[in-house]
Amino acid sequence: MSEPEKDFKAYVVALILSRKTEVAVQILSKKYRVDVPNLAVGHVKGKKKAAGVYVTAKKLILVSNGENLWDPFIILHEFYHHIRNEGGEQLGNEKLADAFARDYINVFKEQISRKTFFSS
Repeated sequence: MSEPEKDFKAYVVALILSRKTEVAVQILSKKYRVDVPNLAVGHVKGKKKAAGVYVTAKKLILVSNGENLWDPFIILHEFYHHIRNEGGEQLGNEKLADAFARDYINVFKEQISRKTFFSS
């Protein structure tokens, strides 16, 4: 993975952790060439225990509480489902969505430990 790609992924996670999730979702959408999904707090009937869900018909990332808006794993996991939906594909399985989110978070952790992300 190139350094610009690593910087991008680390930046996205940093934005979410800094409570700038809307900005993170906008730049992710631009990168993956998809519409910007909506973000909201609430529940979907039958999924009340889920920390987050992607509502296909509304292009909506819905999180169960406000704190989850700043959880990179939840946001990136649900954004993966959005990418798949926008591409006309099925939503993809949970393992792939988890791997997508983990990749961003692991790059962020690596960049922090190397201090390359914040020293630029």
